[in-house]
Amino acid sequence: MDLLLDKNTNGVWTLRLNQAARLNALSDAMVQGLHQMLADIDQDEACRVLILTGEGRGFCAGFDLSLADDAPGSERGEAAAWTRRQESFAGLVTRLKSLHQPVIAAVNGPANGAGFGLALACDLRMASTAASFNAAFIKVGMSSCDIGVSYLLPRSVGAAHAFDIMLTGRMVDAEEAGRIGLVSRVVAPDALLEQALLLGSHIASHDGFAVWMTKRGMWANLEASSLSAALELENRTQILARTTGVLKAKAQAFKRRQT
Repeated sequence: MDLLLDKNTNGVWTLRLNQAARLNALSDAMVQGLHQMLADIDQDEACRVLILTGEGRGFCAGFDLSLADDAPGSERGEAAAWTRRQESFAGLVTRLKSLHQPVIAAVNGPANGAGFGLALACDLRMASTAASFNAAFIKVGMSSCDIGVSYLLPRSVGAAHAFDIMLTGRMVDAEEAGRIGLVSRVVAPDALLEQALLLGSHIASHDGFAVWMTKRGMWANLEASSLSAALELENRTQILARTTGVLKAKAQAFKRRQT
């Protein structure tokens, strides 16, 4: 199977890309499988947090270059076939962003090209010391502006670092990734999944609606046109969250502890 899903009982699920021999490079079938699996996870309330990682020594080597000669459906014209393929790959970014559940990228090894884009589309990224990142597209004659990287990378590390990474196609190791803010945590390889599960459990301990609104609000306000627009969204979200009754229950419990 190209994909493995571990449904942990605490609501923190782990989705593994499972083509270790190819460093989990993405084929068309694997991308379609990811779309379907992520759509199913989005609808499953038992999943509170999703961890995305790779089997073996790689996170994701990006597009499987052995498939570069042709695209499915080429009988309809090369441009149309490649457009469908491009949109399917790029659609994984919006699919991950739109999930109700926060997604933690546990980057266990190389995250190249489209794999880099997948990691950037996750809400949180942590890396093992064996991880590395690069915008590999420019190294094969394509633009580094691909799979959401030109939008997501500068928002993570700033424009100066993003231009450096995208124009050179060079590898960014785990130490640099942590230093420039590409990842929030760097851990030993044998501790990566354990630490990702602990982080996921911490997030899952909060009210599910509050977590969803925090994820949704953060992504929305990364695109906000002004501070006023961001505040407007925050204000409305807080009033909506109050209707769940969680704040009232927490406040009453606090008062009881004070008496």
